[in-house]
Amino acid sequence: MNKKVALITGASSGIGREFARIHAANGGDLIIIERRKEKLNELKEELEKKYNVNIKVIAKDLTLPESPMEIYNEIKEEGINVDYLINNAGFGGRGYFYERPMELDLQMIQVNIVTLTTLTRLFLPDFVKRNSGKILNVSSTAALMPGPLQAVYYATKAYVLSFSNAIAQELKDTNITVTALLPGATETEFAKTSDMSKTAVFKKTANPYEVAKEGCDAMIKGKLDVVAGLTSSQKVTMSMLKFMPKKLMLKQVYQMQQEK
Repeated sequence: MNKKVALITGASSGIGREFARIHAANGGDLIIIERRKEKLNELKEELEKKYNVNIKVIAKDLTLPESPMEIYNEIKEEGINVDYLINNAGFGGRGYFYERPMELDLQMIQVNIVTLTTLTRLFLPDFVKRNSGKILNVSSTAALMPGPLQAVYYATKAYVLSFSNAIAQELKDTNITVTALLPGATETEFAKTSDMSKTAVFKKTANPYEVAKEGCDAMIKGKLDVVAGLTSSQKVTMSMLKFMPKKLMLKQVYQMQQEK
């Protein structure tokens, strides 16, 4: 692989798949990661045929603590230098915190926080040594407020935003940039897998390609944050939330998470 190499987690569907398509269309090579190998192979076949790029498939379950190190070691053993690290993998889940299966929320923390942090920690020293590289961490507009009925998910995305901004500042005197992408409700598998498809939040959804394009463009430009995929009314609502009394804001978010 002698072109710009992007590593993308959660690449088999949704925004992650669109990241892969955009990077391949720009002539870049890819390392695509997800647990569903057949889905990754389908994407590999599609993009290699269409764009004449090289794509490495790594099928890993990112809920397992050992997966990030296994990914890093496999890539290093093959002598591949990663230029863009796109931490996209993540999932949510709706329900009262005290009723939800604890193992699911701990797996959510593992994927959304621990895996993202570990991969960043593993690859970042290589970026620093070369004084080049870009990181795109997928957060969410959920990062901007607490999320009753999605308490753990919202908290994980707040972590991603805070973490990304902090290390971006630490790297300000280098040629390395860290960007946080904050999508709104997007037309992906997320709504179904997180039991959100019948809620007000997902009444109107954004196109995953458009969200991914905004994220990729922001990463290339080295922007700190980018909010993507909001309708005009959603933008107004988001701008109003920070001025609301907290209890009123929590009530409104709570109502948005309930089935309609």
